[in-house]
Amino acid sequence: MKIVPSLILLLLILYGVEARKSAGYCAMYDICGARTDGKVLNCPYNIPAVKPDDLFSSKIQSLCPTITGNVCCTETQFDTLRSQVQQAIPFVVGCPACLRNFLNLFCELTCSPDQSLFINVTSTAKIKNNSTVDGIQYYITDAFGEGMYESCKNVKFGSSNSLAVDFLGGGAKNFKEWFTFIGQKAGVNMPGSPYGIKFLPMPPASSGMKPMNVSSYSCSDDTLGCSCGDCPSAAACSSTSAPPAQKQRSCSIKIGSLEAKCVDFVLAILYIVLVSLFLGGGLIHRIKGKKKSSPSSSEPRGEQSSVKPDTIHAQMLQNTPQRNWAQLSTVQGYLARFYSKYGIWVARHPALVLIVSVFIVLLLCVGLIRFKVETRPDKLWVGAGSRAADEKRFFDTHLAPFYRIEQLIIATAPKSSQPEILTDDNIKLLFDIQKKVDGLRANHSGSMVSLTDICMKPLGEDCATQSLLQYFKMIPKNYDEFGGVEHVKYCFEHFTSSESCLSAFKGPLDPTTALGGFSGNSYSEASAFIVTYPVDNAVDNKGNRTERAVAWEKAFIQLAKDELLPMVKSKGLTLSFSSESSIEEELKRESTADVITIAISYLVMFAYISLTLGDTPRLNSFYITSKVLLGLSGVLLVMLSVIGSVGFFSAIGMKSTLIIMEVIPFLVLAVGVDNMCILVHAVKRQEQELPLERRVSNALMEVGPSITLASLAEILAFAVGAYIKMPAVRVFSMFAALAVLLDFILQITAFVALIVFDFKRAEDKRVDCFPCIKRAQSSDGDDKGVGQKKPGLLTRYMKEVHAPILSHWAVKIVVIAFFFGLAMAGIALATRIEPGLEQQIVLPQDSYLQDYFNNIATYLRIGPPLYFVLKNYNYSSESRHTNQLCSINKCDSNSLMNEIAKASLTPELSYIAKPAASWVDDFLVWLSPEAFGCCRKFTNGTFCPPDDQPPCCPADQACGLSEVCKDCTTCFRHADLTSDRPSTIQFKEKLPWFLSALPSADCAKGGYGAYSTSVDLKGYKSGIIQASSFRTYHTPLNKQADFVNSMRAAQEFSSKISRSLQMEIYPYSVFYMFFEQYLDIWKTALINLSIAIAAVFAVCLIITCSFWSSAIILLVIAMIIIDLLGVMAVFHIQLNALSVVNLIMSVGIAVEFCVHITHAFSISSGDRNQRMKEALGGMGASVFSGITLTKLVGVIVLGFSKSEVFVVYYFKMYLALVLLGFLHGLVFLPEHNICVSESIHLLNGQQHCHPSATKGEVVASTATLPTLSVGDLHYDAKYLRHGPDDASAIRYNSASGRRP
Repeated sequence: MKIVPSLILLLLILYGVEARKSAGYCAMYDICGARTDGKVLNCPYNIPAVKPDDLFSSKIQSLCPTITGNVCCTETQFDTLRSQVQQAIPFVVGCPACLRNFLNLFCELTCSPDQSLFINVTSTAKIKNNSTVDGIQYYITDAFGEGMYESCKNVKFGSSNSLAVDFLGGGAKNFKEWFTFIGQKAGVNMPGSPYGIKFLPMPPASSGMKPMNVSSYSCSDDTLGCSCGDCPSAAACSSTSAPPAQKQRSCSIKIGSLEAKCVDFVLAILYIVLVSLFLGGGLIHRIKGKKKSSPSSSEPRGEQSSVKPDTIHAQMLQNTPQRNWAQLSTVQGYLARFYSKYGIWVARHPALVLIVSVFIVLLLCVGLIRFKVETRPDKLWVGAGSRAADEKRFFDTHLAPFYRIEQLIIATAPKSSQPEILTDDNIKLLFDIQKKVDGLRANHSGSMVSLTDICMKPLGEDCATQSLLQYFKMIPKNYDEFGGVEHVKYCFEHFTSSESCLSAFKGPLDPTTALGGFSGNSYSEASAFIVTYPVDNAVDNKGNRTERAVAWEKAFIQLAKDELLPMVKSKGLTLSFSSESSIEEELKRESTADVITIAISYLVMFAYISLTLGDTPRLNSFYITSKVLLGLSGVLLVMLSVIGSVGFFSAIGMKSTLIIMEVIPFLVLAVGVDNMCILVHAVKRQEQELPLERRVSNALMEVGPSITLASLAEILAFAVGAYIKMPAVRVFSMFAALAVLLDFILQITAFVALIVFDFKRAEDKRVDCFPCIKRAQSSDGDDKGVGQKKPGLLTRYMKEVHAPILSHWAVKIVVIAFFFGLAMAGIALATRIEPGLEQQIVLPQDSYLQDYFNNIATYLRIGPPLYFVLKNYNYSSESRHTNQLCSINKCDSNSLMNEIAKASLTPELSYIAKPAASWVDDFLVWLSPEAFGCCRKFTNGTFCPPDDQPPCCPADQACGLSEVCKDCTTCFRHADLTSDRPSTIQFKEKLPWFLSALPSADCAKGGYGAYSTSVDLKGYKSGIIQASSFRTYHTPLNKQADFVNSMRAAQEFSSKISRSLQMEIYPYSVFYMFFEQYLDIWKTALINLSIAIAAVFAVCLIITCSFWSSAIILLVIAMIIIDLLGVMAVFHIQLNALSVVNLIMSVGIAVEFCVHITHAFSISSGDRNQRMKEALGGMGASVFSGITLTKLVGVIVLGFSKSEVFVVYYFKMYLALVLLGFLHGLVFLPEHNICVSESIHLLNGQQHCHPSATKGEVVASTATLPTLSVGDLHYDAKYLRHGPDDASAIRYNSASGRRP
């Protein structure tokens, strides 16, 4: 055979035969030289095709079945062809039609006996005096080109989650682009053709040539057909695949050019109907009321107006709120009697009460010695029994924990004149940065830790750093040797196929992971370098690996701040950076960032409280009448209740949270200050002539039931939160419930005792804050105002301005209509609230992570890795699991891999960016006899690696020349497999070979590195693989809604596939555990709010025994919460654990705005307007000063916080809560009480209070008090009955302990 070409060549030279273009003739034959990089070049011999011997012919048939008879290639040429195509075969072997078309293209080019008909040598080159082919024209029909491209365009290359045509065709979009890519003349040491190939459809008519037109195979061919994953256009596939679901649109109604949501439209109609009914009913009631009241109303009014008090005592009696104690329920009656007795006892033994109550709470504070704060996100937001937590635990223990991520983003300035990052200077800067990082050392327990000590090394000793520098093997000197920027651009298209583009860790580097800010595949237009350092992670900090990594991460962040940032800025670029532990470290810093702001907020509230408890300041007596010391003492009691709660739970081993430290003091202070103001103002409202113990008793009898009612409702509302699964909310609810309970106990014990001491101090003319100093005796004029009872400015405003305005019938209509409209708007707006918690909000505003997260959203072009985890894969021959998973030839059309590939076609719905990397597909391809360079064995039956790996490719000689592997054969022949599938024994035996096989140019399907952690081999020999995973990626996730929706979509997809395949499959991504809470955050919020409000209703109903009062409180609290949800939507505040805690807390504070006003209204005497006036003048003024103004001054300070989370979730939400509570409690609630009392009056057909009663009848109303009292309670009734003439006798008898 070797002498034939030489003889023919000699004859051609001697006789000068012209080039012949006809069947049976060659255009190229044999090898006449080689390039400097070793690539061989054909001889431009136009000779007749040569008949091969039988052995050579069978070899040709095994690879090129279309070539029969004579051939135009030598055995050396064929071996070169075989070695070159074997690198491409693993990419397309899963689709037989694509493989056959691809091989036919090169078989016809190399060995076709009719080569001269479609190959025209256009240029030659001299190498060692031999002419070699340097360029050819390859005439080929468009039909073949189109057929070849169509059969290959959807074929997947599993391990890199991409398409085979991206590697074999440079991402070609049609066959012409593919041919152009194949025909490029390769540079030195670059993969590709050693000579240029120009593909043309038709030769000149005069040339006598014809285009190559071997039949192309369709991927849907019956015999060579591909799976649905590689051929979705096949008829069998299109009939089984459902059309992609359209993104669900919210229901909307269009009226002309106006389009509104259905819920908005329904609420608008409902509001119109309700307002119309309200207005109609009000009008009818007003007309009927006028008819009934007009005949008899004049005379009583005249009688009443004729009554003129004749003494100062009678005037004081008129100024005293008259109580209709008959309105109290049985429970309230018992509470009133208890508080009356209790008040006297406390007033007589204040020191004992103060010492005992404070001592008990101080005992609870001892538990602070075990105080700990929980900062780990997984312990804060992930509850016991969490599906995502269990799935993460399974993934970590059976496969491998997800690696830690350290990342740098170097980007061009936003308005830079050079938007592209890909320049020589910038890449050299990247080398300088890498040198700094490589030289970084961190101290951990006395040992130095470097990146190489902790980094992930999937394929050897080199770190799997995801950086553009991998195209230069991470070696600076290779930059110029490889060709600089041009080499980088070359690698963008050949990063899997070119040896020079493979990374230092022997794996391909996808440009998507190393670049950012580009569109499509335009990598050269990228505006950012993304450098990622994957670091090994460990379950439960095994071997201190986590601690070592954290130590290095802290040093890495410091390096970035101190050295890398100045380096990058000097080049006009921007740098952002992050480590795995960055968020936790910054959250710790955030917890202390606003300590001063919070402290100022509380100090402002303390100052206001101290001032508001005192009387109206007078120059000559303010230091006596002020109650700064009482206010400060009360605040200390509030803080003591919080500390006692934390101490108790710390003692039993529960950790505190930052939410507790930030929210509960605010909550308890709001409740405590309100109670303080109510108690002090109630005592101050009593007649000054009464003994102090009697004033305290009367005050407690008046406000004690409402304080008890409010506190019990709040305690129960928070206590139900203990059943929430989310740890942060559950712990908050438990701590808050106990803190409110302790605060209530201290308020009715220690604070009442402090009130007694303070009033004694004032009566004894002792100086506030310095009670040891007693003011000298002075004239009566100087004492004017000291101890006198004069309504304050706020009380006068409430009685004389606020209440009369609300009493007007037009104002009532406007108020009711406005607040119900507000509630309807709140419901509509609430549907627009999105779940989530933007990371930028949680972090300090000056955190380096702020820029990092902004750049992630701007530049990143790939989302987080997504794994589909399969449990209990049965690989036995009897099971169908294998075909239900794979996506190559003969796999089920609805297999897992095929369904993932279909889902990736609609990424806007599925949030799946790419087909999955399937170890099952690659394993089956690796086993395939067609992939003859992959699964091989020595004669002794052990694994034989590909020819380009040791020992087949020793370091001291060229690959393929070693004698060690010359006898290696493929693991199986087709006859050894059943329908191209291995038997149970074959699968069991070859799977470890596959997972330990290194990928290389001769066999890119090796599983080591790509799938090392994708299969759990523990117990696999039983025929069941307990756990395995299939990796893909989410689309870029820039907003919290994207993370939540992507998780929901993945779970829904997995559930559907699991049901379809009858297999257990679940999705896993590293962020799922933290975002699981948002999947049902609305459910969590609504259930907890409903239970809390229902608990308040139940407590109110039990204590008041009044369904209407309880229903009113329920309605107003619900409206406050609904309106607060509306405010959240307006300010774009997301629904998360923080806002849920705030909403639950809002129930407690809303109770304070409602219960006291309702109770005061229920026990006030007179008609409904008089009762409203008395309730607002007494209790309304206390609520307004005690909770509204106090919280208002404190909240405003939070607006200056450095942390965005305080501004959004505390300043905005608390401010809205205080304002809404004030408006509902002091504007809407009084109007609603009047309307409901009118309705009840009409239903019952009788009057509860008689505005026409004479003075004696009013006294009789209050005379019902003795029926509720025992013992000393008779005092008040007798005082009212005897009148002013007997006051002195009664005071004497009471003081002496005798019965009058």
